[in-house]
Amino acid sequence: MNQTLLHEKYPIYILELDKAETSCKSVDDIIAYYRRKIDEHPVVSFIGIFDHYAHTASQPDSMIGVEIKDAKNILFCFGKDILSPKVLSIRPRSIGVAELEHKFVISFLEAPNPMANEAMEGWTLALKDK
Repeated sequence: MNQTLLHEKYPIYILELDKAETSCKSVDDIIAYYRRKIDEHPVVSFIGIFDHYAHTASQPDSMIGVEIKDAKNILFCFGKDILSPKVLSIRPRSIGVAELEHKFVISFLEAPNPMANEAMEGWTLALKDK
């Protein structure tokens, strides 16, 4: 898993996972895996699944990279405190899963909460079969 800046300002975590490295066969398999992790976590609330590929494909004059076969986001929230209304600007969390020909690309924005980052990173790294 790598940490990088997207567009030189958004800190993201990203994992490129070869399909041979995981027992997950599709974006839906990976999303279902994250859903189980979210449901098992005592603080996290599941919000929904966004089919980013279908949404983008339905837009007039949309563009999707030819290598991208599917793309979805799972949305959830770690928030257990609202100490300032400003915190709403950085919630909820989302993990994006894209399928390419021979790999999955999984990414998420760095959270201000270290516990959230540790959980999301751990969940993501565990997608690799041992």
